[in-house]
Amino acid sequence: MAKEKLRFVCSDCGADFGQWVGKCAACGAWNTLKAFNPGSGGNQSRRPASAAARSEPTPLSQIANGGGARIQVGIGEFNRVLGGGLTPGSVTLIAGDPGIGKSTLLMEALASLATKLPVLYVSGEESPQQLKQRADRLGIQGDNFPVLMENRLEEVIRVVEETSPAILVVDSVQTLASDDIPAAAGAVTQVRECAGHLIALAKHRNMAMFLVGHVTKEGQIAGPRVLEHMVDTVLYFEGERGHDYRIIRAVKNRFGPANEIGVFEMRADGLQEVKNPSELFLSERVQGAAGSVVFAGMEGTRPVLLEIQSLVAPSPLAQPRRTTLGWDSNRLAMLTAVLEKRLGLGLFSHDIFLNIAGGFRITETAADLAVAASLFASHRNLSVDPGLVIIGEVGLAGEVRAVSHVITRLKEAAKLGFSRCLLPKKVYNKLPGNLPIKTDPISSIDEMIERLGV
Repeated sequence: MAKEKLRFVCSDCGADFGQWVGKCAACGAWNTLKAFNPGSGGNQSRRPASAAARSEPTPLSQIANGGGARIQVGIGEFNRVLGGGLTPGSVTLIAGDPGIGKSTLLMEALASLATKLPVLYVSGEESPQQLKQRADRLGIQGDNFPVLMENRLEEVIRVVEETSPAILVVDSVQTLASDDIPAAAGAVTQVRECAGHLIALAKHRNMAMFLVGHVTKEGQIAGPRVLEHMVDTVLYFEGERGHDYRIIRAVKNRFGPANEIGVFEMRADGLQEVKNPSELFLSERVQGAAGSVVFAGMEGTRPVLLEIQSLVAPSPLAQPRRTTLGWDSNRLAMLTAVLEKRLGLGLFSHDIFLNIAGGFRITETAADLAVAASLFASHRNLSVDPGLVIIGEVGLAGEVRAVSHVITRLKEAAKLGFSRCLLPKKVYNKLPGNLPIKTDPISSIDEMIERLGV
């Protein structure tokens, strides 16, 4: 009998090759090809084209509206991230560091849904006794909460077809394996094929499904990158080890806005919703501290006020240190160069440490002006007006550029007691006249220094 020839699959995009190469020709990634033995049943999950049913295109006008109303999960912050609730037939992938609280969140959500819909929790990592211990800690009775400990894909599909749940949780997709694929659980082919079967099952039965995914040490979802393209929604569960809060962030959502966040606090009895995250992130702010500036940010549709802290000190090193937590280091280098060029602060001979208080991560460029103000205040050892909030993007010429959702940001700042806001002049002319906070328009970082109130 002829020996089976090895195949090589890219762990990033799932492309298949007959021999190993250093660079994937499909996605361009290096050293991502993994060997596997397709075996005799490696492609049994795919029907040949001749055996497949014929498909014909249908005009959009002839397609009936479907999907039904969204299902309210029972956790307000979770509903927000999902875009207003759970869509029937949708597939959501949740990833996060080990022990961050993914299983806790899904068990709490499923317990709420179990009171009105049939559900099923499939665990490939924990025994029923371990699930029972978590349920007791969370105060879940579980009368209508069936759980299944299973790693075989075919058995999971059989149970789903027999019990017909409306909501299915698979924790986690990397622990599943199909009998038709001669590869270990967690291998690229197993993750891709098992996810494909489950997604097809969810779409066919109009069943909402949650898949829990492992993450690598780089913070990316383990397995083929195509897995993120196959699902409808991708959520990342984030949190710092030294903090009790957790953030669930939507990086992809076909049924709602991306970059939406939900904030929770981890307690002994489970996750507690944080209704106003701005108060949480500003709760330990020290009044009058040099280099402390408040930025009004946007995460999806939610305004969040965050404290930006910086420490600028003379450096004894030939190459001063640049350390950032929660902010892009390349963006910091650009702002440092702009401040040096336009204001001549002498920052190139100083160590710079920048921190977003509370361990939050800012990705939008609207924080540029607040970061620049924080660096200047720390360098001059001056305190900023505690009632001031700052928004604006900074260009290479030192100009202050417009940002979006200004009115929403200003209303959030006024609600928390802030009295004044520095903002780009280009958006000032478009604002209504009845804002609950005083606005101070500026067009350059030179004007920002003059109006900081330090």
